[in-house]
Amino acid sequence: MGKQGRNETWDRNEHQLRRGLDERQMHMIALGGAIGTGLFYGSATTIQMTAPAITLAYLIGVIVIFFIMRALDEMIVTEPVSGSFSHYASRYIGPFAGFLAGWTYWFMWIVVGMAELLASAFPHQLSEEN
Repeated sequence: MGKQGRNETWDRNEHQLRRGLDERQMHMIALGGAIGTGLFYGSATTIQMTAPAITLAYLIGVIVIFFIMRALDEMIVTEPVSGSFSHYASRYIGPFAGFLAGWTYWFMWIVVGMAELLASAFPHQLSEEN
């Protein structure tokens, strides 16, 4: 098929997994996870009411999340595992922290999924009213 890429995770000769993400790719994954419709859902009303104050609050939140993601990047590069970030919480904080992180993450995606369904149904409802 051609020349194999340098970041291919499946090594055909050794049949083993190996590290294959660059720092840039990890940043893009983190950015894509942080920016979603949930971040901007209902932001227009808040920005209209508070103007510059909400912009400053978002900026502070972005800076905090940036440093959290950088710390997680360092842990992933230092100790790559096939689990999720709850593995690191369990290893470095304690078993209950890992359990809580995993179930909180699962619950968060259930809530986000319902918000996405609600947000996608709203324009459909408006089009039926017209």
